[in-house]
Amino acid sequence: MRRRGLPGFLLAVPAWLWLLFFFVAPVAVVVWYSFGYKPGLFGTHANDILSFDRYAEVFTPTFFDTFLNTLWIGIGGTALCFVIGAPVAYWMALKAPANMKGLLIALVLVPFWTNFLVRTIGWLVILSPDGWVSHALQAFGLGPLEILYTRPAVLFGVVYNYLPLMILPLFVAFDRVELPMREASKDLGASRWRTFTQVTFPLARPGIIVGAVLVYIPLMGDYITATVLGGAKGNMVGQLVASQFQTAQNWALGSAMAVMLILIILASVALIGLLLWLIATPFRLRHRVSIEGVAS
Repeated sequence: MRRRGLPGFLLAVPAWLWLLFFFVAPVAVVVWYSFGYKPGLFGTHANDILSFDRYAEVFTPTFFDTFLNTLWIGIGGTALCFVIGAPVAYWMALKAPANMKGLLIALVLVPFWTNFLVRTIGWLVILSPDGWVSHALQAFGLGPLEILYTRPAVLFGVVYNYLPLMILPLFVAFDRVELPMREASKDLGASRWRTFTQVTFPLARPGIIVGAVLVYIPLMGDYITATVLGGAKGNMVGQLVASQFQTAQNWALGSAMAVMLILIILASVALIGLLLWLIATPFRLRHRVSIEGVAS
């Protein structure tokens, strides 16, 4: 007699419960608080009267100016992580000796073994006008380093903190590009650059997308790096949200800001994805035409 096994969907129940309790439920609570108000000087939130007033308070020039600065840092930081991480991941996956890949991956993960705040404070010391980098520049007559508490200082910090999240997906994507496919491209007369752009890079596109998303989304909500390195010039939306919860004790307004930040991040990801799709359309059409020409 054949035994009936458990339904396959039960294997996904632990993951769904995890998402429900640690993602859906907290976001739902934040959305609920955003419709409330601050009940008094010593109160944090109340929801006996529901309204959209907190969202109206969010739409201020301060919020939009801070969001534009956050968007600039988010896009710039993600782009820098890709520019720096892609060559590193490519070398690790396709050029480094096979017996060294495990060690290289461990070295990429080493920063994650250190507390996020400690790593950021380390950059505070490095970029300080009294730090060793500034002293080295002064020894060569280049003057003191005056980059701390600016937007570029925040970029330095976020690129360092989030670079492993770009390298690891790119490494997996490049590592899956099989050697025979690249050798076949070269045997057909393609140069190394053409092999990379028409074979390796398209096959690694899913890893590029995953890496960009893994870097961009948490970077947009980061407030530790901006607080430590940015000052007033490197202010980010995450700082506004944190200040409403921790300093102003206005959880309703902070929740409304958090909800708007989530919606804006999702909208910007969708818009950037659409723009990239439109930019890539001519290349896909040219690739399709070339394949059809070879087939005919």
